[in-house]
Amino acid sequence: MGKIIFYEDRNFQGRSYECSSDCTDMHSYFSRCNSIRVDSGYWMLYEKPNYMGYQYFLHKGEYPEYNRWMGYNDCIRSCRMIPQYRGSYRLRVYERPEFGGQMMEFTDDCPNVYDRFRYNDIFSCNVMEGYWIFYEQPNYRGRQYFLRPGEYRRFSDWGGFNSSIGSFRRMREGFM
Repeated sequence: MGKIIFYEDRNFQGRSYECSSDCTDMHSYFSRCNSIRVDSGYWMLYEKPNYMGYQYFLHKGEYPEYNRWMGYNDCIRSCRMIPQYRGSYRLRVYERPEFGGQMMEFTDDCPNVYDRFRYNDIFSCNVMEGYWIFYEQPNYRGRQYFLRPGEYRRFSDWGGFNSSIGSFRRMREGFM
């Protein structure tokens, strides 16, 4: 069970909203989000309702202002608790949409896609086992994209704005 508290103002001030499960639209609970306290669990936050827009991964800790979670602004409209997973991990990435072109399979983290794949563009992928996070830049930096098991036929399926992925890693206990 996870618990996250959103605050309208910086430093955990102003109106707040406590959440312990997925929420598709938080607009009615607060107008802006400038600080967050994660008491337990792993969370993916989204800039827009229905798990759309910029994504931000947060784990247990305090985030007194939005730039502490790499936020681009003070707008959080939906959130998803990431379930615990203790199984194996397997991911296939492709250089073209619809699973076309060169394919590579991974079972571990990849801090630099270019070093392993010889290009930064991942146009489609198949998450066969586990939960993963794609990052826009190498070494787990930049925009983040949460991927659960399933087929992603094009980068827009995981919420990407383009095909450039710099790194990715498995979501597992204590990985931060």
